[in-house]
Amino acid sequence: MQEQMFTVGMRVRASYKTGEYIGEIAEAPSAVKAAVQILAVVKHPTQGDLHNPMDPDVGFFHQRRALAYREIALMPLNTIRPYHGEVPDYTASLKEALASELELMDRTARWASRCKQELEQLTKEYSL
Repeated sequence: MQEQMFTVGMRVRASYKTGEYIGEIAEAPSAVKAAVQILAVVKHPTQGDLHNPMDPDVGFFHQRRALAYREIALMPLNTIRPYHGEVPDYTASLKEALASELELMDRTARWASRCKQELEQLTKEYSL
């Protein structure tokens, strides 16, 4: 999307690092980035080392906070698109995004546990 298509005050949906947000363009965009003021959270940022996903044993396990209400972040234009829906309350959207991320982690943990059970059963069947 060309930077000329984004104007100050325009509502957008944008990604920043591993989170996704609803916000508005805060100042005229450059050729590659736009300053977006955060109004709501769509997806909470992913925790851990992004270069080593799903690895809990990295040297530094990153804790990533969601961008704050009205915080301004420079976001790449290729992650920004117009947003035309209702803007949810920031606190409610943060709570929902965090709950979704926790549910995903719970499902991932249950999946890993089930995989481990199946692999242990296969180890017995293979007589290893």
